[in-house]
Amino acid sequence: MTKRFVSVFAAAILILGIAVEVWTEEARPEKSEEEKVENSEKAESSDEKKPVLPKLTKEEIADLEGIVVGVSLLTRTHQFYRDLEAGLKARAKVYKIELRIDSAEFDPNRQADQLDNYIVQGVDAILVCPCDSLSIGTSIEKINKTQIPVFTADVAAKSGKVICHIASDNVAGGRLAAKAMGEALGETGGDIVVIDHPAVMSVIDRMKGFEEEIKKYPNVRIVGRNPGWGKRDEAMQVMENFLQSVPNLAGVFGINDDTALGALAAIQAAGKAGKIVVVGYDATPEAREKIDQGLIYADAIQYPEKIGTLTMDAIACYFAGKKIPKSLPVECGLYGPKQP
Repeated sequence: MTKRFVSVFAAAILILGIAVEVWTEEARPEKSEEEKVENSEKAESSDEKKPVLPKLTKEEIADLEGIVVGVSLLTRTHQFYRDLEAGLKARAKVYKIELRIDSAEFDPNRQADQLDNYIVQGVDAILVCPCDSLSIGTSIEKINKTQIPVFTADVAAKSGKVICHIASDNVAGGRLAAKAMGEALGETGGDIVVIDHPAVMSVIDRMKGFEEEIKKYPNVRIVGRNPGWGKRDEAMQVMENFLQSVPNLAGVFGINDDTALGALAAIQAAGKAGKIVVVGYDATPEAREKIDQGLIYADAIQYPEKIGTLTMDAIACYFAGKKIPKSLPVECGLYGPKQP
């Protein structure tokens, strides 16, 4: 009798405990949509935190007036650099920072002279878009001895102390270009060539991404890779040679739009327009027009004006005494048949 009573009592306690648990779970308020979104954003941001610049107060911005920055561009012949320069100038006006801008036009010696002049002028900072990632190190190390801060944009330097490098995420951009090439050639694949510019880090990075991604398309084979040095006329000559040496050529990757347009000119002259897939890099207005006409398949998009803007923001933050990251990557996009 006693055992039976204990068993019944224990069962009653168990049922009561389950009921209480169910009641408390039902009574617990559901998380709001705002909380769900906030937690989701935190989870996403914890996976990969992209470097960002701190915001400046009006007072900090006002203190920047009168700062002088010497700027040596790689070239002004490319639309990319004209847009980058526009971004620099527009943002410099906001900060009332004076820019002294020169263009080296692909000449490392000319660029070295420009940087020497900035030292003599006693500028407050120097921004350089290197003509040659290796040789620019000597000039940067020379500037480092004067304590003038150095920034680089678009093209990185292999040596010397640089406060911050601002550029496209070229590895990711190279992958986008390779994916476009692979999709254009489909399962059939074929032999492709690259018209390169191996002297600058930005192109080295985009080729790294391109080669990594193109391996996912086993029927696509890189059978030639020669430098055109980012110039349209030289790229055209290189492409003419490829057309002679690679009879069944299926595609060409031009590492910038002047390169892609030079390759296209050679292809058209040979009467092979539409028979060879052309993929470029930059998505300048002229290249977009050729894509819309079906003459170039696709372009990785860079945002040079944004790079210019971000570069001035980095310089401003540095002189405001803020901690800034060593590099600021700018995302790339893709302009092709399915893109607006």
